[in-house]
Amino acid sequence: MSGATAGIRIGNASGFYGDRFSAVEEMLTGGPLDVLTGDYLAELTMLILGRDRLKDPSLGYAKTYLKQLETGLGLALDRGVKLVSNAGGLNPAGLAEAIQALSDRLGLAPKIAYVEGDDLLPRAADLGLGSPLTANAYLGAWGIAEALRSGADVVVTGRVTDASVIVGPAAAHHGWKRDDFDALAGAVVAGHVIECGCQATGGNFAFFTELPDLAHPGFPIAEIHADGSCVITKHEGTGGAVTVDTVKAQLLYEITGPRYAGPDVTARLDTAEVVAEGPDRIRITGVRGEAPPPTYKVSLNSVGGFRNEVAFVLTGLELEAKAELVRRQLLPKAGEVTWTFARTEQPDAPTEEQASAVLRCAVKDPDPKVVGRAFSNQAVELALASYPGFHVTAPPGDAAPYGVFKPAYVGAGLIEHTVVRPDGTRHRIEPSAESRSLEDLAEPEPPAALPSTMVRRVPLGTLAGARSGDKGGDANVGVWVRDATAWRWLAHYLTVDRLQVLLPEAKELPVRRHLLPNLWAVNFVISGILGEGVASQARFDPQAKALGEWLRSRLVDVPEVLLS
Repeated sequence: MSGATAGIRIGNASGFYGDRFSAVEEMLTGGPLDVLTGDYLAELTMLILGRDRLKDPSLGYAKTYLKQLETGLGLALDRGVKLVSNAGGLNPAGLAEAIQALSDRLGLAPKIAYVEGDDLLPRAADLGLGSPLTANAYLGAWGIAEALRSGADVVVTGRVTDASVIVGPAAAHHGWKRDDFDALAGAVVAGHVIECGCQATGGNFAFFTELPDLAHPGFPIAEIHADGSCVITKHEGTGGAVTVDTVKAQLLYEITGPRYAGPDVTARLDTAEVVAEGPDRIRITGVRGEAPPPTYKVSLNSVGGFRNEVAFVLTGLELEAKAELVRRQLLPKAGEVTWTFARTEQPDAPTEEQASAVLRCAVKDPDPKVVGRAFSNQAVELALASYPGFHVTAPPGDAAPYGVFKPAYVGAGLIEHTVVRPDGTRHRIEPSAESRSLEDLAEPEPPAALPSTMVRRVPLGTLAGARSGDKGGDANVGVWVRDATAWRWLAHYLTVDRLQVLLPEAKELPVRRHLLPNLWAVNFVISGILGEGVASQARFDPQAKALGEWLRSRLVDVPEVLLS
């Protein structure tokens, strides 16, 4: 890394387990970097890795990362780029050992460190966590920082917060102390923006048609300075774009309120200032930090039972009557039965597909036999005895297990956060000496409302962007506008009551709204809309990734002055 007073240039090459395989090599060869990070762990990924570990105790890590290092490791060493990732998953020691074996085979000699202590499964019962398949605390950045200070070229971790793989290198580089909360919070915000990869450079972006060359967007980079401020950018000549709006969209992704809590610091998202410094260079300043909460969040994944599904295609006329007939004929004995009817047909359609709708029946039960072939056979038996034009999208199959996610919280002092340095010595990372409970902030005053004027009924997305995602069984939808006048309208118009009208799935659910004036944004948290988490597949869009786009498509009354 460069001198201690200079900014550190951290690129990220993975936002999830399955992201673009070539990104590691692209980032290492595309321009200068000090550190290359990768985020491979989502709530669903932990369940997948848990099932891998059941089959083979030597597994439990992101195997893709090891394959990426077959070419990437030598490139990183040649260029002096440190590699930091959470690809260790449930077995960081196993991944570190596998990287060492790869290094030996390639004739390389990197210094490898790993961070462990997040896996609470052996102590789950004693900690009151029940009997889950996986139980992992979200560790912070200081184990990573210690590994880098001890000379590591490669650092792998288990479950750390997504931003920690970025915060750790910044803290080591700048020599931050544990109570440098403002600087740490700034790095957390930088990490939050880039940890989802191309979502910071135009991926999943509401106004994507305005951006150039999204065929192959580049991955993001954060230049983090000693005060915690940063510039979000990308390698020159890569696709996509880094703009104020792509950065704001990612700041709103998978958050709750203005306080963004982690094990090292609570970052105040309501204090962030986002401005353009130049083409593909967006500066974030002013982020304030507070002491972290006294507990660590724990991700608990369990097998919830078994599920199956059949999708009936209904074509042409009298679709409601056809759907009703199927519902009367198919009477599953499962503990949970969910019917959904997607009316996608068009009148006088030019193709058969455009004349069709889909009726889905999803079943869940603790007994795989109940929702396995017994259910499938019931559906197949209707083939010649039901509505005209009967067919299904795929042959009904056997039952498959589904997962359940549940968050828990454990006292910080009970977490054995440990770094194993390159020389094999072990060092315990103590929790923050200061802590602060997460009481709700007072809601800021909204801006002055716009005067009454003529309105036009248009989709909300004509004016507003949105980004949505999953938080366990909850979903968040962040909505922002692009000028102060539109903000005066949005803050007053898009209330909880109005959201529940626009999104009827949320009508009976608890919804919280938070104003973020610095971002001209409102963030909604819809509790329970995803059931028991993404792996439970409780709805059509189980991770709520398109919930914001559905909201943007709804018609609202917008003042004419905002549309001129």
